[in-house]
Amino acid sequence: MAATAGGRSRLHNFIEGAGNGGEHRLVANGCENNVTKLVVENAVIVFGRRGCCMCHVVNRLLLGLGVNPAVCEVDEEKEEAVLHELSVTNGGGVQFPAVFVGGKLFGGLDRVMSTHITGELVPILKEAGALWL
Repeated sequence: MAATAGGRSRLHNFIEGAGNGGEHRLVANGCENNVTKLVVENAVIVFGRRGCCMCHVVNRLLLGLGVNPAVCEVDEEKEEAVLHELSVTNGGGVQFPAVFVGGKLFGGLDRVMSTHITGELVPILKEAGALWL
């Protein structure tokens, strides 16, 4: 894990080519993971383009609430493959930034912001196990 300026750690990674059975593998700190496995294993994970400002906003909002989400920054050349795998897993069109909470697609920046404004986001994060207090 690489340390960020705030002292928190973030998952910095990239997607490698097709693995067994056409699955794409995420390589993070030298360890391979199935993209869908990452979604299931993390209470909150954000997928987005490397350097995307909207992904940065989602991440900062979640950090401000006390959630330390896993962040998957996808290189442009791997973007289509990752979006396809996430879409197949979730039965619909997924766009970046894609926020998964409790193993399910939650939405993008607009959904995160709207549920935060209405006060619905914190209870959802608590239910997913991303917040304990």
